[in-house]
Amino acid sequence: MRNFGKTDMKIKRVGFGGIPIQRITQEDTNKVIDELVNQGVNFIDTARGYTVSEEYIGNAIEGRRDKFYIATKSMSRNYEDMKKDIEISLKNLKTDYIDLYQIHNLKEDEYNSIFDDNKAYRALLEAQKEGKIKYIGITSHSLETIKRAVEDEKFDTIQFPYNIVEDQADEVFQIAHEKGIGTITMKPLAGGAIDDGALAIKYILSKDYIDVAIPGMNTVEQVIENVSVIKDVHLNEDDNKKIEKIRQELSGNFCRRCEYCMPCPNNINIPQNFLLEGYYTRYNLKEWALERYESLGNAKASECIECGTCETKCPYNLPIINMLKNACEKLENK
Repeated sequence: MRNFGKTDMKIKRVGFGGIPIQRITQEDTNKVIDELVNQGVNFIDTARGYTVSEEYIGNAIEGRRDKFYIATKSMSRNYEDMKKDIEISLKNLKTDYIDLYQIHNLKEDEYNSIFDDNKAYRALLEAQKEGKIKYIGITSHSLETIKRAVEDEKFDTIQFPYNIVEDQADEVFQIAHEKGIGTITMKPLAGGAIDDGALAIKYILSKDYIDVAIPGMNTVEQVIENVSVIKDVHLNEDDNKKIEKIRQELSGNFCRRCEYCMPCPNNINIPQNFLLEGYYTRYNLKEWALERYESLGNAKASECIECGTCETKCPYNLPIINMLKNACEKLENK
């Protein structure tokens, strides 16, 4: 167990990511939660947007709420919608308080306004005063957004993708840790692109400034494997060789969501298309990914006019045009 930033939570460094719960039954969810108890995992992260995840978790933890710190999050940006989402989360999770409520996937151009009187942050502050939530966090796929959150110190925790091939937030996590801001790493297996789950978790936990990694888990076996890593988080020579091999294998076609390719002249949300293609292909969340892809409207991969502007700006020299074609093929020609 370790202190989670300046909060009063003491958490195991392997937490539970609730996104894959969407593709299993309530009965299987109960088994996974049972194993979390067996392994001493006490941090659960879910979201309003993960369809049945909150409800299944709420049912599974009923009667043993005290064994877990519960984190959830909402995409709502205005005051009234966030207030409603907090109440829905409380009901779904069958609890009268939530330990950590996060503004979910905040983008850089939304950051300044989120603190206005009619926006979501005010609703979170009010819920905190009422005892409905204890701490306020932020999640994002934008490095600039997370940097600003750390500078402003208005959030108790930050959550950002971090793994063997996505380490662009390394310095930000270190600064956050020094300031006492809790650090949560999502996508520890790079959206399922990294096959060696144990090594992926070990790599993250070898960084002392990372408080908790939250791999998505939907089987008892995954829980046991991921938690076993905690016994020894020192990277040896063999580990480092495997890590370098993974980086080389994924470097040519893996989006780190740094957003340097943005804005697109044709207003395509390039990283979001790649993210949804990953959910469709690697996470096996096909219906969920397709629903969100449709909501992109004119920001879909199919709107690409192959101007190549994005490829000139990508620091990783990714073949973005071909990658968008692949995303389009997967998400539209299903």
